[in-house]
Order: sequence, then structure tokens, then C-alpha cells
Amino acid sequence: MDIEVLTIFPTMFDLFWEHGIIRRAIAQAKIRAAAVDIRAYTQDRHQVTDDRPYGGGCGMVMKPEPLARAIAAARERSPQAVSVLMSPQGEPLTQARAAALAGARGLILVCGRYEGVDERLVESRIDYALSIGDYVLTGGELAAMVVMDAVVRLLPGVLGGATSADHDSFAEGLLEHPHYTRPQAFDGYAVPEVLLSGNHQAIDHWRRETALMQTLFRRPDLLEERPLEPLQIEILERWRSKLERILHQQGTHRADPSPRGRQDG
Repeated sequence: MDIEVLTIFPTMFDLFWEHGIIRRAIAQAKIRAAAVDIRAYTQDRHQVTDDRPYGGGCGMVMKPEPLARAIAAARERSPQAVSVLMSPQGEPLTQARAAALAGARGLILVCGRYEGVDERLVESRIDYALSIGDYVLTGGELAAMVVMDAVVRLLPGVLGGATSADHDSFAEGLLEHPHYTRPQAFDGYAVPEVLLSGNHQAIDHWRRETALMQTLFRRPDLLEERPLEPLQIEILERWRSKLERILHQQGTHRADPSPRGRQDG
């Protein structure tokens, strides 16, 4: 996969290329990655990439001409690449979107700055606008790094094992199950016994149940947005029965308080 990042701060990516899975992917020729200076595609001696917004208002807007030329040059190098604008107005980056982008032949990641990018450029040259969250950054560079990390780790062979990413959080619509490693006891807490049992069927069931529990407690919205498997419904029904029994017992205690400790007058 060819990845080109269009930015006015290309040196921000120098260290990014040299660490973690990105470095491994480059070394294994899984990706070819480069940061391209948008200023190289300006045509004035001051290399201006922004201008005042029409209609007034604060801030500056990125000019369309340099970006258009930079995207055109990137497409010449990678004709089948998908162009993605980093923008808080874009669709949310999800695991499903990362997986879809991992299937692309190439990525052109456009890093906006200032108040944003001229809308005509967005409409004519951008395939997707992506947001990494409901907040605003000073530029798209950090967001581009997040997108690359999420996408590159899904490329075959990058993580090592063929199924290494299959059980990540969100890969199956749920948060991932808890993880434990040595030592067996830490700060008075022990590793769950089932993980030491060697019973792979029991371990798999524990992981499925705790993944469901993590999701219910931390991101219940994820359970509302997807159809559940029969085993997951069975687990939730069992939990509901336990909760109903506990609540019923609590209601009984309140309706019939213990007379112990009372004295007749």
C-alpha cells in the first residue's frame, strides 16, 4: 500500500515512520509511506497556503490550488489511492472504516490546518472526510497518524499472526476481554483461575462473557447497535435473571424490615 500524507509540516512524521508497526510495515515492504510538503505546490515566492475567508470571520482557510496540485501529483504516483481529509466534520473513524481503508491500494491523507480547507477542494478532490473524535485539533497531522496506525495494523502480516487483529476491541462489535500476564498475583489481585486451568473451551467462554460484560458496563450503545449472537443473548438472559432475583430480595427486605433492635414502649 502506498501512503502519502499531504501536510505543511512534513517533518512531524519523521519519527512516526521509525517506530512500532509503521516501521515494521515499511521494513517488510507492506507499505511505502511519505510526507509531502503542500508548500512545494504553491506558485508564489512566499509559498502561501492560506488566505482570509470570504464573508469575514476569524482565522484563515487553506487555499484550494496548492492542495489540488498536491493531490494530483499524489494520484499520478498512486492512481488508485483513496483521498482522505482529516476533519472534525468528517465521519467518525471506526474499526469498520479502518478495515475498509486497509483494503485500498493506496491512501492520500490530507492534513487540514487553520479554520479548514476550501469547500470546493473537498467536493472535487476528496473521497472521504474522517474525524477521530468530537473535538478540534490545530491540524490534521495527529489524526493522520491515528488513521495510519489503525489501518496499517490490519494489513496482512503486519502484526505477525494471521488472526492477531481478529479479536481486537470493535472487531466483533464489542470491547475486548481483559488481559493478564505474569506475575500471577499483583497488588493483592490474582489472575482469574480459569486462565490458569488449561481448559481452552472454558477460557474461550470466559473471554466471550467478560468481553460482553466490559461492553455492557463501558459502551452499552454498542450492544444496541448490533444483532447479538445466541450465546450472547443467553449470557445476558442469565445476568438479567440474577439481577431480578437480587432486586426482588431487596424489595422484600424493604417491605418487611427486621424487628431486631426494636423495643416496645
